[in-house]
Amino acid sequence: MATPSRDDVIATLSRLSDPESGRDPVALGWVQGLAVQEGHVTVALEVPPERGAALEPLREAAEKAVHAMPGVLTATVVLTAPRAQGAQPGASGQPRQGTAGRAQSIAPPGVRHIIAVASGKGGVGKSTTAANLAMALVARGKRVGVFDADIYGPSMPRMFGLAGQRPMVADDRILPLDGPGLKVMSIGFMMNEEDPVVWRGPMVMGALEQMLRDVEWGELDVMVVDMPPGTGDTQLTMSQRVPLAGAVIVSTPQDIALLDARKGLNMFRRVDVPVFGIVENMSYYVCPNCGHREEVFAHGGAEAAASEMGCPFLGAIPLDIAIRRNADEGTPIVAAEPDSAHAQAYLAIADAVLAQLEGGSDAAHPAAPTIRFT
Repeated sequence: MATPSRDDVIATLSRLSDPESGRDPVALGWVQGLAVQEGHVTVALEVPPERGAALEPLREAAEKAVHAMPGVLTATVVLTAPRAQGAQPGASGQPRQGTAGRAQSIAPPGVRHIIAVASGKGGVGKSTTAANLAMALVARGKRVGVFDADIYGPSMPRMFGLAGQRPMVADDRILPLDGPGLKVMSIGFMMNEEDPVVWRGPMVMGALEQMLRDVEWGELDVMVVDMPPGTGDTQLTMSQRVPLAGAVIVSTPQDIALLDARKGLNMFRRVDVPVFGIVENMSYYVCPNCGHREEVFAHGGAEAAASEMGCPFLGAIPLDIAIRRNADEGTPIVAAEPDSAHAQAYLAIADAVLAQLEGGSDAAHPAAPTIRFT
């Protein structure tokens, strides 16, 4: 069955009508984002801010109509509204904080613990760490899922040898792909590797919500979330709306990376998400021929930063071609070479995370400041 085109989706949306004006959302200029990839459709409707809540039935009707189109596997329609000048969130003055008591939580049912692997900047090996941490948790007998929340730069399809595969749909539920002993979901499964994702923020959040809400994750002990780098809107929204059990911060040893890592750590603390600790990636290099050790990016900076900020140091991972090669080939080193020193380092990190997950101790985490939106 042929995949519908953008024009087909526009034609479907033009048959709907706004109950107040009687005009369709296309004519009203509300369709401000539209993506069609391999049968997966995402639409962003930018509506007047004062009518956002009242137009929820129209959003539902649009999503239902698009989903009913021939060739459509999944459909996500999100409402977005430009904030009026001078308007502020949280006008009631009530704080919105942490993972407890948040409204509109998008926790997937059946998932016991969700942990975020994050970094303050890109290029520090966050995704490689997330993939190997997930495999280490599998090696410890846990039922594991990997959720690739890095919409603009999804890496998990390639790291688990699943590039080019597409998810199946059963009973209106998206089925995650099976990796080596775990389940994987990524926006990268729904588009070609070379295609850029040129989406506004609401479309990104709509896609993330659908992959959490509409994916049949089943029963998992741990979901590892590969977060996008930085501390922007996506990271903040995920931290507030997903019940994270904790976060692992990945950094390289040099000062500029550690500065950004501190920002990431403080972001999680400010939204009351425990920080399990810091991983120092690319900590050192050992020549495979002569055995000489070179600290390319300095060494020990992440451990010192962890001590200064009162959180655990989870371990140091070397800069090694075997880690890079196995990631590129689609089998993380914990799976490819489980007896190697590198795999043992990731296993030690997994053990430290599990001890905090299952022990439930907050002793390593100082009291976090309360963030208030007014």
